[in-house]
Amino acid sequence: MRIVIGITGSSGAIFAQEFLKQCPGDKFLVISKWGKVLLHDELGINEHALAPFVKKQFSDDDLSAPIASGSNNIDAYVILPCSISTMGKIASGIGDTLITRTAQVALKERYKLVLCVRETPLSTLSLEQAARLSRDGAYVMPISPPLYFVPKSVDEYVHAFVEKVLGVIGVRQSRGWRAEELE
Repeated sequence: MRIVIGITGSSGAIFAQEFLKQCPGDKFLVISKWGKVLLHDELGINEHALAPFVKKQFSDDDLSAPIASGSNNIDAYVILPCSISTMGKIASGIGDTLITRTAQVALKERYKLVLCVRETPLSTLSLEQAARLSRDGAYVMPISPPLYFVPKSVDEYVHAFVEKVLGVIGVRQSRGWRAEELE
């Protein structure tokens, strides 16, 4: 699979790092200016620390990158975490950065687009933008890990949400509530 990952400045860097570690296939990474600050503030790392988990990283200001064109197929585009500002730009059709341009491409080409929003509460405007994107085919996934399996650590909590995202993009089946009863 060919997966593009965008990291923006909304809190939740640990989810992005875990997703990059767990997601198989060819991964292409774009980090916004504020996403880089987020990596430093929350994880004490820079974007180079994520290089072992991706095939290539593109600059957010490089609108000539191949992922900015619909002529290059991708299987999914995950923005994790996705700031409300980024979601608003995407919902409004603004593609002024590689992160937002690639989202516009994903929408027009009908690629899986997953926006992992980590802000709360959400304003009515943000909810309307999320609804618009959902109607257009995007998955809006607030970072809200399942708790029905009673996580015993933060790592388990993070891993559970990453498993849900991997399930949405079709990489693997996530553990469901009382799933063992279906075996």
